[in-house]
Amino acid sequence: MVDATSPGWEFWIDRGGTFTDIVARAPDGVLHLRKLLSNNPSRYTDAAVAGIRALLGVGEGEPVPADRIAAVKMGTTVATNALLERAGAPTVLAITRGLGDALRIGHQARPRLFDLEIKLPEPLYGAVVEIDERLAADGSVVRDLDEATTRAGLQAAFDAGFRALAVVLMHGYLNPVHEARIGAIAAEIGFTRISLSHAVAPLIKLVGRGDTTVVDAYLSPVLRRYVDSVAAALGDTALQFMQSNGGLVDAARFQGKDAILSGPAGGIIGMVKTAEAAGFERLIGFDMGGTSTDVSHYAGVLERSTDNSVAGVRVRAPMLQIHTVAAGGGSICRFDGIRLRVGPESAGAMPGPACYRNGGPLTVTDCNVLLGRLSPDLFPAIFGPDGDQRLDADTVAANFATLSDEVFAATGQRLTAAALAQGFVDIAVANMARAIRQISVQRGHDLARYTLVCFGGAGGQHACAVAESLGISEIMVHPLASLLSAYGIGASDLRELRETSLGANLDAAGIAAANVAADRLEAQARAALGPVAGMTVTRHVSLLVHHAGADTTLEVAMDDATKVADAFAAAHRARFGFVGDGAPMIASVRVEIVASAPLAASVAAAGGDEPAGSALVDWGQGAVDTRVLGRAALAQAGELAGPLVIVDPTSTILVAPGWQARCDAAANLLLTRGTAVARSEYRSTARDPVQLELFNNRFMDVAEQMGLALQNTATSVNIKERLDFSCAVFDASGALIANAPHMPVHLGSMSDSIRTIIAARGRTMAAGDAHMLNAPYNGGTHLPDITVVMPVFTDGPTPAFFVAARGHHADIGGLTPGSMPPDSRTIEEEGVLLDNVTLVEAGRFREAEVAALLALGAYPARNIAANIADLKAQVAACSQGAAALKVLVAAHGQDVVAAYMGHVQDHADEAVRRVLETLDSGSFTYPMDNGAEVSVRITVDRTARTAHVDFTGTSTQRPDNFNAPRSIARAAVLYVFRCLVGDDIPLNDGCLRGVTLTVPPGSMLDPAYPAAVVAGNVETSQVVTDALFGALGVMAGAQGTMNNFTFGNTQVQYYETVAGGAGAGADFDGASAVQTHMTNSRLTDPEILETRFPVRLETFAIRRGSGGAGAHHGGDGVVRRVRFLEPVTAGMLANRRDVPPFGLAGGTNGATGRNWVERADGSREDFGATATVMLAAGDVFVIETPGGGGFGKVGG
Repeated sequence: MVDATSPGWEFWIDRGGTFTDIVARAPDGVLHLRKLLSNNPSRYTDAAVAGIRALLGVGEGEPVPADRIAAVKMGTTVATNALLERAGAPTVLAITRGLGDALRIGHQARPRLFDLEIKLPEPLYGAVVEIDERLAADGSVVRDLDEATTRAGLQAAFDAGFRALAVVLMHGYLNPVHEARIGAIAAEIGFTRISLSHAVAPLIKLVGRGDTTVVDAYLSPVLRRYVDSVAAALGDTALQFMQSNGGLVDAARFQGKDAILSGPAGGIIGMVKTAEAAGFERLIGFDMGGTSTDVSHYAGVLERSTDNSVAGVRVRAPMLQIHTVAAGGGSICRFDGIRLRVGPESAGAMPGPACYRNGGPLTVTDCNVLLGRLSPDLFPAIFGPDGDQRLDADTVAANFATLSDEVFAATGQRLTAAALAQGFVDIAVANMARAIRQISVQRGHDLARYTLVCFGGAGGQHACAVAESLGISEIMVHPLASLLSAYGIGASDLRELRETSLGANLDAAGIAAANVAADRLEAQARAALGPVAGMTVTRHVSLLVHHAGADTTLEVAMDDATKVADAFAAAHRARFGFVGDGAPMIASVRVEIVASAPLAASVAAAGGDEPAGSALVDWGQGAVDTRVLGRAALAQAGELAGPLVIVDPTSTILVAPGWQARCDAAANLLLTRGTAVARSEYRSTARDPVQLELFNNRFMDVAEQMGLALQNTATSVNIKERLDFSCAVFDASGALIANAPHMPVHLGSMSDSIRTIIAARGRTMAAGDAHMLNAPYNGGTHLPDITVVMPVFTDGPTPAFFVAARGHHADIGGLTPGSMPPDSRTIEEEGVLLDNVTLVEAGRFREAEVAALLALGAYPARNIAANIADLKAQVAACSQGAAALKVLVAAHGQDVVAAYMGHVQDHADEAVRRVLETLDSGSFTYPMDNGAEVSVRITVDRTARTAHVDFTGTSTQRPDNFNAPRSIARAAVLYVFRCLVGDDIPLNDGCLRGVTLTVPPGSMLDPAYPAAVVAGNVETSQVVTDALFGALGVMAGAQGTMNNFTFGNTQVQYYETVAGGAGAGADFDGASAVQTHMTNSRLTDPEILETRFPVRLETFAIRRGSGGAGAHHGGDGVVRRVRFLEPVTAGMLANRRDVPPFGLAGGTNGATGRNWVERADGSREDFGATATVMLAAGDVFVIETPGGGGFGKVGG
C-alpha cells in the first residue's frame, strides 16, 4: 500500500551498470545527492542500500529504520545487463509441435547485409519441448493437448536442471486453455518460474510474443533475486521499481519483460516533468552518456512502442520510445587511413578515454579536453593508480600530435591537433543530430518549435552544437541533469498497463467488443495496482488501429467508431502523408491505470564553492579567453552571452558563442540562440579527412530520408513492411553515391537505370520532371521493380545530381497475380514493360496517362490504383531527396558537394583496391537445375590493384525465365567486393573503379528482348554471387536460391521467399535458416499468416544436417509444411533442387532442396525447382530448402 501523505525520507535511485545515482528528499524537503560505483564489493554489498544507509547515518551491520522512509523508488539495469551478458536463468521453451525453431528463425533476415560471417543472436532458451496440441486461427481447438507427452517432456527438462519455463502456443493469446494447463503441470513438477504467453503479452504474433515470454522467464529469476535482496535489506519499506513503460510498480510485481529500459525510462519521465513545469511543451530529449546517446521525442503524450528489439531479442511489450545512437563521451576517435571515424566502438569505463590515465584510446571526451572545453582543474581528482590524479591533458596532447603525423603521412595534409579534435566533435555531433532527425523531422515534426532538454553526464558539452545543427533555438538543462533518471523515477506515477489483441473491424460492433475488452483489462489493472491512499487515479483507454492487410498500427483514443476512424485518418495523414485505402481494423486494446500524487516541494541542498575565473577554450576558430562560472553565479548575473563554461557539481555545460544563458526561478539553465556566430560552412573542394566522413554521412542521410519517406507514404505491404525497396543518390554522370539498401540485388543495378535515362533524355530533362522504367534490358531487374528517377537541378541547364527510388510493386500484370510466373517464356507474359516513361512533367503527375499505359497489353496490371499510389510515394521520396541535396548545395556550394561525391567514391575505390592486393585469380563454373551454367573468371593484378571479371562461357539466353539482365551481374559483383572489404565503407560506384566487367551479349546474363527474366532477379542473381565467391576461394556456396513460394485464389494472394543455409568460410561456419546474399526480405509471422490466409503452418524448423561438412560446416536449411484449408493455386520458383550448393577447399556440398505435395488422400507428388500446382483443402505443400556448403576438410 502506498501512502502519498506519509512523512519521512524518499529515495529515488537509478542503479546503472557503472554508477548508481541517488536523489534523496529529506523530510524537510531538502534534496541530497549521491553517486556511487554500482559494484564495489570491498565496501558494500549493494550501492543503492549503501547510499540509503549513508544518508540515514546507519552503519553497515545495523537494520535500516523503515519508519524513517516514506518510499524507495528505483530503476535498475540488472535485467538489461543480464540480457546483454546472456546471464539470465537457464530457461526451457515449450511451444506447439512443429514450431520448435520458429523463435530462432524469427523473421529470417540477417542483421548486417555485408558480413560474410552471419552472426545471429543466440536464443535465450537452452532447450525446447514441443507440445502436441493445436489451436486454429480463431482460437478453437484443432487438436487437444496431449498431457502425457507434455508431462514427460517437461519432467525431462526439469531433471536436466531447468527451473524457468516459457510456454508459447500458436494462438494461445486467443484461447489460454492449453497454456494454462501446461502451467499447472509445470508447477506440479516444480518449476519455480513459469511464464505463459497469454499472460505475459496477450498479443497476436507468435515470434514477438514468444520472445517476450522467453525474456520474462529468463530475466525474472535474476531480477527477483536482486529485488528480494534489496527488499530484505530495507525491511518493511514501500519499495517500487521503474518499468520500461514509464510507470512505477510495486516491487512484488516487477517482471523481467518490463525491466529492460527501467533506468532510461526514468530519464524520459524526468525530462517531461521538469520541462513541463518550466513551461515547455514540445521536447527533444538528449541524454548523452559515456557509451551512447539516447534521444526521445515528446509533444504532450508519452510515446511508446510495442514491437521492440533489445540486444538482438524481440520484445512485444509497451516501452517508451528511446532511440539510441553509438556516440558518447567514450566513443573512440580514429583515422582509418582515409577519413576520420567516431565510434561505434567505445573505450568504456576501463580503460576509458586517454585522459583517464589507463592507456585508453582517443575519444570524444579527449577532444573536449584538448580544446579546453573540459578542464582537468574542474574535474574530480579520481584517476591514476591511487585514484588521486586529475585528467591527463599531456597524454591527450601527445596522442593528438601522433595522430596529426599519421594523417600527414597518409594524405599529405597537416591538420593541427585542434583541427582533428574539432573534426571528431563535428562528426559525433552530426551522428547525434541525425538520430534526432529520425525521430522528429522524418516523422513530420518541425524542430523549430521544440526545446532540446539536455541531460546525462556528457550532454552539456555538445548541446549547443547539436541544437544549431537541427535549427533548435532553446535548450534546457535541469540542475539535476546528470541525475535526471533518478529524479524522474522519483517523479513518476504508479502505472498498470494492459493490452490485448482484438482483430475487429472498426465499426459499432468492433467498438462494442473493444469496450468489453477494456472493462476486463481495467479490472485486471486496478486489482494489480491495489489500494492507493491519497492518490488520484485516472483511466486511459486507446485502440491500436491499422489498415486491413497492413501491420503498421497507430494509437488512437477510445471513442465511437466514427470519431476513432476520423482520428486514425488524421494521425495516418500526419505521420505518413496520406490515408490508406484499406478498411481500418482494431488490432488491439490498451488500458492504462495511473495513480499519481503531486510531487512534494523540494529544494537543493546547499552546494560548496563554485568555480570562477576563465579558461582558454577553442570553439572551432582558435582558443579564446572564456569565463568559467557556476549556476548560482549565473542566476545572480541575470543573462550572460556566450561563450561561457558553466560548471555543475557533476557536469560541464558549454555555452557557445551566439547563445545566451540564464537561470529561471527553479534554477533550470535556459540557453537561447541569439545572433548566430556559426563557423563558416566548409567550402573547399580539396579532400579533407574530416569533411570526407561528414559528407559521406550527409549523402547517406539523404538516401535514408528518402527511404523513410517511401516507406511512410507507400501503401503496399511489399514496400511498407517487407521493405522490398531501395533509395539512392547519384552524381551528374549517374554514378551511385549513397544507397540506403534493403535488397542487395538492387544495389549495383540502379546506376544503369539512371544512365539509361541520361542517354535517352539528354538535355531535354527539366526541373519538375521524373521518369520511370522497369525494362530489364535498360537497367531494370524484373518488371515488378519499378525505378523512379528524378533529376536535381541547381543553377545550370543540366542536372547536377539524380535521385532514384526503386520499389517492388505487388502486381504489374503477367500470367499470374503477383507477376512472378514460374513458367513465363517472354517478357510480355511477366507484365507491363515500362521503358523511359515520363511520370511527372513540369510538376504534374501524369496519372491518367500512366494508368492507361498500365492497362495495355495482353496481361495488364491487376490493381492500377495500387500501382499509382506506390508511384506517388516513390515520387515523394525522390522529391525529399532532391530537396535535401539542394540544402547541402546552399550550405556548401555545388562545386564542393560535387567534389565530395567524387571523394567518397575515391574512398570506396581505395578500400576495395586494398582488398585486391590480397586476392588470387580464380575461375568457377556453377551449373543450375535447368541445365544452364554461370561461368566466371576473375583475373587479379595485385601490382596494379585491379581485377577483371569475365563471364565468358556462361550459357546463352534461355528459353525459360532464368535470364538475368546485365545489371544483375553488376549488382552481384558490387555486392561481393563490398563484402570483401570487411569494414563499414560507403557503398557507391567507387567500389568498382578497379574492377572491369565482361558480360557476353546474348548470354543469359545479358539477354535480348523479349527474353523472360523474372527468375533471373531472384534466382540467377544468387548463382552469380556464389560463383564469384567460389572463383575467389572465399566461401562455399550458400543455399543459392530464394525459394519463391506463391499461392492464391480469387480472394487471396500471397508471396514469400524462404531462408536456407549460408556457406562456410575459411574461419567461420555458415549460419542456419537465414536469408543470404542477394535478398534479405522478412517473413510473415505464423499467426498473422494463419489469420489472413486459409492455411495452417504445421512445421517451420531448421533442416538439421543439411549443411555441408568441413573444417567449418555449412548452415542448415529449413523445413516448411503448409496445410491449405481451401483450394488455391500454388507456385514454386527456385533452384538447387538437383545441383547442390558447393563445398570448397575440401568441404562437402550442402543438401539440395526439395518440394512436394502431400494430398489429403495420402498420396504424394514431388516437384522440381519450378512448378505450378492446384491444391485442394487438406493438401500440404512441403518445402525443404538447401543447406550451405562446407569449407575445408573435416579435421584438416
